[in-house]
Amino acid sequence: MINVSQPSLGAEELKAVQEVFASNWIGKGARVDAFEAAFAEHIGVPRENVATLNTCTEALFLSMQLLGIGPGDDVVLPTLSFVAQANAIAAHGARPVFCDVDPRTQNPTLEDVKAAITPATKAVMVLHFGGHPGEVAQIAEFCRSRNLFLIEDSANSVASRVDGQACGTFGDIGAWSFDYAKMVVAVDGGMIYARDPELIERARKIAFFGLEQESNSSQAERHANRWWDIEVGSFGRRTIMNDVHAAVGHVQLGKLPSFVAHRKQITERYNALLADVPGVVTPPPLPPGHENSYYFYWVQLPEGVRDQVAKELYARGIYTTYRYTPLHKVKAYDSDASLPKAEQAAECTLNLPIHQALTESDVDTVVTALRAAMRRIHVH
Repeated sequence: MINVSQPSLGAEELKAVQEVFASNWIGKGARVDAFEAAFAEHIGVPRENVATLNTCTEALFLSMQLLGIGPGDDVVLPTLSFVAQANAIAAHGARPVFCDVDPRTQNPTLEDVKAAITPATKAVMVLHFGGHPGEVAQIAEFCRSRNLFLIEDSANSVASRVDGQACGTFGDIGAWSFDYAKMVVAVDGGMIYARDPELIERARKIAFFGLEQESNSSQAERHANRWWDIEVGSFGRRTIMNDVHAAVGHVQLGKLPSFVAHRKQITERYNALLADVPGVVTPPPLPPGHENSYYFYWVQLPEGVRDQVAKELYARGIYTTYRYTPLHKVKAYDSDASLPKAEQAAECTLNLPIHQALTESDVDTVVTALRAAMRRIHVH
């Protein structure tokens, strides 16, 4: 089976994990510190503005808590988003207000965001679909002018930038994912960025039971006695990263430039080979100054064709999918929004395989199968 996504893990990651095991400390420690420092450098922010967590979802949930978003507040977000975004909002008693998206990029435009603003709006949340930055700079400027918080779910955009600035750093809070399907894999894990470093200090405490200090051997070195005493400053939980995951993530982060370069080559090959296939529309080009992570590669097909094509490709050993289900149609969120552009995109878009292990031969196989499927469906 040619997978739509998969991790690229090898000897370097195993060696890093072995070193953690040999240290006899597998909890949160020096490896977490090193990973945080390296990631801060990667996105171009001070070390004190980031913190690791156990998942990106936790970063989104924490963002609600840190920004004081709760009952009576509205948060605008694109309907083509991952369920974790809407869950974070609703779980804190706020209301997810879904906005439409550009049907080609599947990112919200500034006008889409403006159309969803209500008198109760306290924040806007965006996702950089497939690694395309979208109009994040314009949306950030708008949010600042309206005193609205901006939260960036950068799970798709670990290497995406606009005019040199990393996606995830345009707003008040950014969140990244390092799960098994992401470009930088830490087995599982997340990172949170906050423009205000005091929010990160709060995040660290909430993520470790609300303790004002950690109780471990490093604390013993700093205290003459009774280093085991605790002080609880908030009612937190345990959502920290450990050194095993951080060690893997740190190695993967070092490989990220080569991962992005390979994915770019795959994208360019798909674009060239699919350019003359009737009925197949490839992703839109990037605006000047935008850098892509190439997390997704998607095509858009004529109405009523996508599902049949996906089944035919699967029968030939090619796994495809669609991300993301329009959330305004999910009953749990009780939305009556009509978002025609997103609904159109969700019915015609198909994510094709793209990952670091994908070969040119694999791409050729996918394209050949897609061409054949489109011919059988008689798309002209």
